[in-house]
Amino acid sequence: MMDLKESIRNQTAFSLRLAQHISSSVASGSNLVFSPLSLHVALSLVAAGAKGPTLDQLVSFLGSGSSSSDLVKLSSQIVELVLKDGSGSGGPRLAFANGVWFDQSLTLKEEFKKTVTVAYKAETKSLDFQNKASEAASEVNTWAESATAGLIKNLLEPGSVDQDTRLILSNALYFKGAWSEKFDPAETKEAEFHLLNGTTVQAPFLSSTKKQFVSSYDDFSVLKLPYHQGDDKRQFSMYVFLPKSKDGIWSLTEQIGSGTHFLDRHIPNNKVKLDKFKLPKFKISFGFESSKVLKGLGLELPFSGSGDLTEMVDSSVGKDLYIDSVFHKAFVEVNEEGTEAAAASAAVVQLRGLFFGGPTEFVADHPFVFVIREDMTGVVLFVGHVLNPLLE
Repeated sequence: MMDLKESIRNQTAFSLRLAQHISSSVASGSNLVFSPLSLHVALSLVAAGAKGPTLDQLVSFLGSGSSSSDLVKLSSQIVELVLKDGSGSGGPRLAFANGVWFDQSLTLKEEFKKTVTVAYKAETKSLDFQNKASEAASEVNTWAESATAGLIKNLLEPGSVDQDTRLILSNALYFKGAWSEKFDPAETKEAEFHLLNGTTVQAPFLSSTKKQFVSSYDDFSVLKLPYHQGDDKRQFSMYVFLPKSKDGIWSLTEQIGSGTHFLDRHIPNNKVKLDKFKLPKFKISFGFESSKVLKGLGLELPFSGSGDLTEMVDSSVGKDLYIDSVFHKAFVEVNEEGTEAAAASAAVVQLRGLFFGGPTEFVADHPFVFVIREDMTGVVLFVGHVLNPLLE
């Protein structure tokens, strides 16, 4: 059994590896935000119903322990420690929900049902996929929308659920935090932002003369913006990784995704006085079907006819179940007040550097990477990049 810190470290490595692949393959021409934590939990729900080599592959891919009970333990501890709502005590507002929908012709296996409802706090519901597939899909979409305060709409794309669908496993995550030091809207000014194609756009930038948590390395700088924590013991922060060169974002994402301890090693802990500080406001909504990326990273069995998801349902059709698609949508907005972010994932199961001391400025006027995480545990909630702050 792994300890929580090590499990979270592995989960973070999974998050950053996934981010690197998604940013280079799915989002190389657009802004990106996604929640690796949401995808991790959606795949952990699948693992709860898998066995044999399929389970082994999921557990090793997710990097958390050596069995599905290790995954369950990690997820339930994250839900308890990291994802409980903090708005009552002046901290960030958080909402996290899991759901399992299954065809009315099936019953869930007792052990699977117990795991998903007790450890994952998931609601379970039977629907008529065979005769009313589109109504079933819209029920899942309504659920995801209400779980994310209306930010995630149409998680499941039209046509993604049909009469062959037997189960949908889904989760949603919502985060809204205010900066511990808000920015003065009177200081927000338009300035040039350099795009990767060599042109520029005029975008509104947050600005401040206050000291900031910034550290500088060989080819990039890191900014830490803490969220107001109220009486909450947890500390959420947004990190902005800014390459030194205007077009250095792809080599930086590669660097971030390559090492287990990258984030921990590059956290700025001291506030420094900057001659110049600028960060663009941005708002991103991003959705994609992730099975191709997951298969590209080596997770193949759950998506193939030779996988084993027989622990989900009490029926001989269990041997013919496979994951058809894993849909994911996320949203983030950064402004003077703070950050609002949300994400949802659904798996549709079918039949068959060197430190350079204090920097003098932090001017994010070209493409950069951002990460939202909880600092005491190190759990990463959202990862993304901004290529053009004017695009949503």
